[in-house]
Amino acid sequence: MNADGWLEDTRASYDTVAVAYADLTRHFLDETPEERAAFASFAASVQAQGGGLVADVGCGTGRITAHLCQLGVDAFGIDLSPGMIEVARRDHPDLRFEVGSMTNLGLADASIAGLLAWYSLIHIPDDEISSVLAHFRRVLRPGGPILLGFHVGDESRLKTEGYGGHPMNLYVHLRQLSQMSTLLSDAGFTVQAHKTLTSAESKLGGIILAS
Repeated sequence: MNADGWLEDTRASYDTVAVAYADLTRHFLDETPEERAAFASFAASVQAQGGGLVADVGCGTGRITAHLCQLGVDAFGIDLSPGMIEVARRDHPDLRFEVGSMTNLGLADASIAGLLAWYSLIHIPDDEISSVLAHFRRVLRPGGPILLGFHVGDESRLKTEGYGGHPMNLYVHLRQLSQMSTLLSDAGFTVQAHKTLTSAESKLGGIILAS
């Protein structure tokens, strides 16, 4: 992997696996009740704040964006990979999806009511993640909730194959709950709830709800 080109590597990898990714993850929500409970809590928090646009950042093929909409949230998706966005639009033609990067969100300050980053921060290097969280803080209106999902651990793994056996070339960064909580606090967020769990999403996953 080109250390200076990790965004390009991430984009190209997910363009390659987009169709297979959609097929393999399509039913994950049916198998992950604790994650569904987290989404419901997040949706309720958005609604308690008066509602508004919610950004699913790193939305992939849009399955979580669609689920949030079913919960009554006005959600739209952003993803780095044009291939992922193409499949998201194919599978959810009535919803809004756009290509964009969490490293430079093209959203106005305080313009969204909530933000989801569900297993999408896992490809952000350690030296970039504080900047990404600062972007999240900038675009969220005061008090707006943020929900994160990520793999828990202490290592970074080079992923060379995934989703249907297609080639990939990117790092997956595992982080501890305490580390992510500190990063959120440093970015100006207050952690409301957190937990670890094992499910179809991850062998050991972390969920944090903050505002």
